Order: sequence, then C-alpha cells, then structure tokens
Amino acid sequence: MISFRTLGVRMDQLRSFADEREAWQCAHCCGPAETRDHVPSRVLLDEPYPSNLPVVPACRRCNEAVSADEEYLACAVECALAGSAAFHDAVRPKIRRLLMEKPALAARLRNAQSLDQNGCRLQIEAERVRRVLVKLARGHVFFELALPQPEEPSTVWFAPFASIDGVAREDFESGPTWSLWPEVGSRGMQRLASGFPDGDAWLDVQPGRYRYMTHVQAGPAVRIVLSEYLACEVSWP
Repeated sequence: MISFRTLGVRMDQLRSFADEREAWQCAHCCGPAETRDHVPSRVLLDEPYPSNLPVVPACRRCNEAVSADEEYLACAVECALAGSAAFHDAVRPKIRRLLMEKPALAARLRNAQSLDQNGCRLQIEAERVRRVLVKLARGHVFFELALPQPEEPSTVWFAPFASIDGVAREDFESGPTWSLWPEVGSRGMQRLASGFPDGDAWLDVQPGRYRYMTHVQAGPAVRIVLSEYLACEVSWP
C-alpha cells in the first residue's frame, strides 16, 4: 500500500533577511508596493485564520485583480467536494455565505454541473483557476525564496487527486530534489538548514485546507494542495 504524505509541518515564523530589501516592490509584478497581500487569500481558509499567515508586499492592482477568481475557485472546490452547487450542501460556512450572497456565482457553478454514471461533475473555468494559482505561486516564491517572478510561468498544472494514479501522487507528494539552493538568508534556505530533507517538506498553512511546498530546480517552483482535493504546480524556467 502506498502511504501518501498528507501532513505538513507547522508554519514557523521565520524572518527572511531579504524582507527589508524587497519590501518596496510588489511580489507579483515588481512594481511599487502599496498594500500587503495574504498568501493564500483568506477565502481559501477557514476562520479562525492562522496567526502566522504569510504576507507579501503588493501593489493595489495585483492585490485586487483576481479577488473574484479566488472566490470562484474556493466555491468550485467546495462544490466539487460536496457534489452540488447548492449553498446548503456546502460544508464550509464561508462558502455557504458566499453562494447565498452571490447568486450570479452560484448560478454559474450550477450551470457548470453535469451528471453521469460516476456522479456529479463540475466543468472548471480553467483560466480563472490558472490566474489564482499563478498569483499564489508568485507570493509563495517571493515569501519563501526571495525570488520575485513577474514573468509568466513555464508550467501551470492542476488536477483533482481523484484523477491522479498512485505513482503520480506519490511523486507529487514527495517532491523533487533541489538542484539549486535558494538565496542565503531566505526562509527556504533557513528551512533547508534546519533539517528539511532536500527542502522536501509541506508547509501547512491550515491543516486540511491549504498546504504548499517550494523548491528550486531549473527555476523556482511551487506545489499547492487545496482542501486535500486539488493538486497544483506552478514553475518557472
């Protein structure tokens, strides 16, 4: 039997030595920072929120640009898990409220549902999901590795765990070996120095709701798991 690594480690409060140097620029576009952006967005988490939620500098445009897409993704994942786009079937109170307060979003998700012999299927709006994942990945790379990545990533991949075979999931969960070390003083380098094997450790932002892993091969990459349902990876050359 394959034993999947579904538990991460606690998010420690580490100070990156690059924080002050990078504080002036947006983690997403490298323009002047005007606000602070939670990574991940709180719509992807449950209340009470973690006290050590990662935060990065951001310009106002980048901070707000995909807010509607973040709400869509959070609701889509919950609807897929529930097998229904009806608000009363959502387990997460936050998503129930969103579906009640935003009838257009609820209708959009209902219209994306179909039934077959395997049950309820949801046709995901892939470009909306992609925009959210790229923003999340940029934030994690900036926060963990002190490597701003304003250019487009080379790879954006996501799939439900249910659609991944055992070998592919084991590979996803274990993570690749680092080819390059992150910047000295970055949180990623501190985690390596503290004993993370090859940097191969999931960071639990909120157990069961959101975890991620960063690493560097040809370029920086991020793996993300949403609600132990959706596996994601974003990488740069």
